[in-house]
Parts: sequence; structure tokens; C-alpha cells
Amino acid sequence: MSSQEKANNSINRFTIKMQKKLLVLFFLILIAFVGLSVQMFLITRDNGEEYKKQVLSQQEYDSTTIPFKRGNIVDSNGTILAVSNKVYNVILDTKILMRDEENLEPTLNALRQCFSINTDEVRTYIAEHPNSSYYVMARRVEYEKMNAFQEMAKDPENGKNIKGVWFEDEYKREYPNGSLACDVIGFTTNDNQGTYGLEEFYNDTLCGTNGREYGYLNDDSNLERTTIAAVDGCNIQTSIDANLQSIVEKYLKKFNEEYKDNYRPGNGAENVGCIIMEVHTGRVLAMANYPTYDLNDVRNTDNLIGMPLVDEKGNRTGEYVTRESIAAMNDEEIYRQLDSLWKNFCIVNAYEPGSVSKPFTVAAALESGAITGTESYNCEGGLQVADWPKPIKCHNKYGDGYLSVQEGIERSCNVVLMNVAFKLGKNGFVDYQHLFGFGLKTNIDLAGEARTASMVYSKDRMGTVELATNSFGQGYNSTMIQTMAAFCSLINGGYYYEPHVVDKIMTADGATLENIEPRILKQTVSQSTSDTIIEFCNTVVTGEHGTGKTARPAGYMIGGKTGTAETIPRKNNEYVVSFFGYAPADDPQIAIYVVVDRPNVQYQDNARFATVIVREILTEALPYLNIFMTEELTDEEREELEALKIQIKMQDELPEEELDEDGNPINPEDGDAEGEGQGDETEGEGSAEGETPEEKAQREIWKTFPLDPETGYLKDPETGDLFDPDTGAQVNGGSVLGEEDSEDEGEAEEGDNPAPPEDETAE
Repeated sequence: MSSQEKANNSINRFTIKMQKKLLVLFFLILIAFVGLSVQMFLITRDNGEEYKKQVLSQQEYDSTTIPFKRGNIVDSNGTILAVSNKVYNVILDTKILMRDEENLEPTLNALRQCFSINTDEVRTYIAEHPNSSYYVMARRVEYEKMNAFQEMAKDPENGKNIKGVWFEDEYKREYPNGSLACDVIGFTTNDNQGTYGLEEFYNDTLCGTNGREYGYLNDDSNLERTTIAAVDGCNIQTSIDANLQSIVEKYLKKFNEEYKDNYRPGNGAENVGCIIMEVHTGRVLAMANYPTYDLNDVRNTDNLIGMPLVDEKGNRTGEYVTRESIAAMNDEEIYRQLDSLWKNFCIVNAYEPGSVSKPFTVAAALESGAITGTESYNCEGGLQVADWPKPIKCHNKYGDGYLSVQEGIERSCNVVLMNVAFKLGKNGFVDYQHLFGFGLKTNIDLAGEARTASMVYSKDRMGTVELATNSFGQGYNSTMIQTMAAFCSLINGGYYYEPHVVDKIMTADGATLENIEPRILKQTVSQSTSDTIIEFCNTVVTGEHGTGKTARPAGYMIGGKTGTAETIPRKNNEYVVSFFGYAPADDPQIAIYVVVDRPNVQYQDNARFATVIVREILTEALPYLNIFMTEELTDEEREELEALKIQIKMQDELPEEELDEDGNPINPEDGDAEGEGQGDETEGEGSAEGETPEEKAQREIWKTFPLDPETGYLKDPETGDLFDPDTGAQVNGGSVLGEEDSEDEGEAEEGDNPAPPEDETAE
């Protein structure tokens, strides 16, 4: 064999041998890869999340939700009413913590020290959930506490065994002013949803969209990050003026402190409400109720004490909440009382408005041409209507003699108003009642406004007696916001504005998205009718026999109308009293409406409980609103203003450049002030021509009664009847329809028929 052949054979033998070895090696490697793959699968299946979290944790990163920030609520001047501040949830990862048992005690000690966490509960949870990666130990802790824990964990000596704790971002809703405007603002639940007020009505606007941070490892085991940013909610700027709101709430609270536990246990009244609105825009400047509650502590049951106790249907039981009754309540019963507290009396509760409605009856009759306004009617203390058994009574049982329509408003005479309503007729009355918005929602931008469609009469259900009693505010129900919006149209030229609380919607960075402009929905009356109503209502405050004289604030002339309504069931001597006012008297710019629901006194049927509140509020509010004084101040009034630290701004003391050609103050925003005096004084005594002195003396015999020092009223020595010393109104005279009044089954609710005609004692 040649050497060449030997070499070839050797190469062949080497190649086959090597191939066999390589094949064996290949299979070994393949088996190893298969084994590794199986092992990786098992690791991923059983421990993948743990290793993933450990890797991400070591790189100080975790995949998490980025919460949005709920929008702020601010007042008309930018004062923050509601804000969301960042807080942190304390999260425990049991797996990481228990990877080394030496971590347990240092970590628990740090949690106890920084967050006051019950570590016994944490130990129990760890024992029962050894594989848990998410356990919330504390919610909504402040940044200072979170930062203190992190600093402790970074300590090279004491913090090396603090493991398994991380923080989740969240926002906490806070209200810097506590209870201020609580019924307007509302509050949020733990899941960031608005409840009541602006928080609920504008919930979609205030809410944003959550973001997300994702963390993952790429092929090179490097951390990749993907972030979808959160979109914060929009801010809303309200028409509420926090300073004006504070003034209103101060005097509602003062009223409660004065009359609390006075005649019966409980608050100074079951409810007290106040609205201040711009007459020519529908902007609500202040809206308040009493009692109030702290928006940062809405479930504090101390606020319930003194309130009417309500049953499972939300109806009052006749009892009042005490500490003892709260202690006996279960969670459901407590929530029921809290729900009653949280509701906004100004937009939720319907009641019979009483004599505040009389200007509407007169305006409708004037506008329709049913009367001219120059008519006179004889008041003999009551009026026989249809086949009703007894005359429907007036507030002065001795009668006021012949009164003009203007004097009927001034003295709040039921007889005059019934005659005016008969001239108008039931069809006209119902049409105008609907035009003024009674029975309809105003659509104010607050959650919870009541529907009252079933609480007014329709044409086919209204009879002569119903027309008579509706004319002075008996037998139908309205809410405060309905009456306020309608009355403003009577005194602003007839323009009905949709009431609103929000002026502007803005992005989180302050850019304006929407300006909410005043919205005129309809015209209720003409300018001439409006002027006449202003003239008539001015005499309620300025006239000799005006029922609202005690509402006039120092230095100002205002107009308005008082109201007194007996509640259901009748003959229980419980009343809702009210006063609607406006200023200035000759050119109304702002309106105020105060309602006192069942004042805590023996004799409730006196509108003075409302007029005094109005006076106190306007005494501070009008100077703040830069509405100048026009009336001379008495020494007593000057002392009052000085005590309140109110700067006296008299119209006749303004520089000439700040007055128009008629001597009226120039409003820099609206131009020259307009409006002329409306002839506030009444002419004569309203007596019939030829009335003898004896007849007049008989009508005013109440003036001869002695003053009862115990009650402050004039007292008939023969019958014991009590009379208001200013107006002659009998304060304990029973219902207007006489002794035949039937008892009603209870308060009117949505879906019920309107209250029957024997529903009220009006002024």
C-alpha cells in the first residue's frame, strides 16, 4: 500500500471517530439545553413574579398605576374651597420581607414608629398569607411620614434589614375651610366619586384619567420603562364669594346659638336657609343652611345633635337627635340621619312659601290686565269664599278697612290678594305660576334639586277655595331656589335667569375651557309690571304698616316681602317664616332670601325671625359688595357699624367723578346706575272714605292692648290673644280657614297630590 493510500485511510478513520464524538457531544448539549429549558419553565411558573419584582425592586422601579389629581374647586376670588393633595398607601410584600427572617423585627419596628401600625395584625397577616405581594397596611399617609420611613430604610446600619415595604401614590380630597359652603360643595367618597353639591354635579369634569407605568426587562436584561401619563381633572371656579358666605354662615349660627334649646330641646330651628343672588345674572353669591358639617369629617355624629329625627322614609318623627339616641342607633339609622344632614335645604326641601308669593299674584294680574293696580278692597278680617263654612281669615282679625293693592302688599292682607286672584281667574293664575317656574326645576348646577311638579295645582283640580288660598301662598309647595329665581325676575325687568353656581371651567394648568355666561330663559313680566312690584314691595320695609320694617340694615333702603306658612299637619302651631329682600330699593342689584323652618319658640308665626337675620347679614354684606349707603345713620347705628368694623360709605360722600348726573354712584363694571325713587311711603291710612273715628278705632283696637312682658306681644286682656305690636297680626290665631280645618296626613312628598287648601296660616 502506498504511502498515499495509508494517509487517506488514516483520515477516514479520524473523520468517522470525530463524527461519532461530535454527535455524542451534540446530544449531550441538546439534553442540557432541554434540561435548562424545563428548569427555566418551572422557575418562571413557580417563582417568576417573585424574581421579576425582586429585579425591578433592586432597580428602584415598580410597575404601578399613576392616579389622576381631582380638579380644585375655588370661589369667585380664587380662594381654594376643595383641593386634592398627594398621599401614600403603605404596601407590604410578604415574600420579600420573609426572604430573610432577620428582616421581620426591624421592619415591623419601623412601621410602628413611623405609621403607628398595629404590628400584631401584620404578624397575623404574614402567617396566614406567606406568599402575598400586596397588603395595604395604612392608607393615605402624609408625605412627611412616608419620607421619614424612607430615610430610616436608607440608614446603612439600622435600615439594612428594613425590606418588603413600598408606597403607592394616591390623592386625598381636602377642604381647607372645613364646613364653609358645605352644602354647596359636597364631598367625595373613598373611591374619589363626588357626593352631593358641586362634587357630584361636576364629577365628570373634576375627574381625570389614571395613568400607568410599566416596567419590563429586554433581551439584554436591561430595564425598559413605558409611561402613560395621568390626565388630571379640570378645576371649576364658582360664583360663591367665600367672604360673603362666611358672613351668611356667621349669622345663621348666631341665630341657632340664640334659640337653641329655647322652647324645646334641639337646634334654634329645624332648618335655616339663606341664598344671596345677583338679580341681573342668576349668579349665586352665597348659599348656606344650618346645621352644617365639616367636609373633612362628614360622618361626625356630633353635628346631628339637635336635628329632627327622621324615619326610614326620611320623614320627621317629631323627636330630636340626642347623644343618647345616637348611641342606640345602628349603622343604617345613623346613615339615615347623616343623609338628612348632608342634603341642601335650599334646593331639596319643598314647603309652602306663604305671603312671599303675594307679589307673584299681583304681578300676574297686572301683566294679564285683570287689574290696573289702583283698585281697593275692603278687609273686614276675612272673606267668605264660595260655600266654605267660615270666612277665610286675614292676619288682622279686626280687619284693615279699605286697602289699595299696594297697601295689601305692604300689610300682607289676605283679603286683598284673594280679590286680586279672583280677578285673574284660575286659568290665568295657573299659567303664570308655571311661567314663574313653580312646579319646575330651575336646573341649578347642584346635585339633588327637588322635583315639585306634583306639588302645585293644575287647572282641572283648582277650585275657588284653592285659588283663594293659593293667592297668598297656601296649598302649593316650592323650594327656596325656585322662589329666589322667580322673585328676581319680578324685580329685574321680568327676565328669568337660570340660577348657577359655577362661572368657569379650567384645565389643571389654569387655561379656560368654558365660561358659563348668564342665561335668560324667558321673560315673566314686562318692565312696567316689574317697576310696579318694586314700588309695592318697597313699602313692605318703608311703609308705616310694613311687615318687613325690621329687615332694613343700617344706612340702606331695601325692599322685600315677608312670609309665614303653617306646616302640615295643621293646628300644630308650627310655622315656616321667611323674608325675601333686595337692595338697593330703587335699583335692585342683589337679592337675599332667608327661610326659618319651625323656629324654636312658643309662638313661631312671626316673620321677624327671618327679617332680623336678613338685617344682620345685609349690614355687613352690602358695604362689602360696595353698595353705598343712602340713608342717614342714627348714633345707635353708627355704634353698631363701628363695633363690626364696617367702613361707612355714604353715597353723598363720594367724589363728584364717581357720581353720575343724577347723583347716583357709578358702577365701574356696569356703567352709570339707573333707577328712580319708587315712592316708598304709603298715602294715608287706607281707610274707606267716610270711615268714622269709631270704626277706625275698632279696627285698631289691638293698639290699646297691654304689652305682655313674657312674650313681647300685645295681649287681649279678655281673650288672651296675642298680637304683633308693629303689624297687629295675631300670632296665635290658628289656621286661615277657621276651626273647620281638617288634619292632613303628613308632609307632601314627590308623587303626592298638592297639599289641600286648608294648609296654612299666612300673614
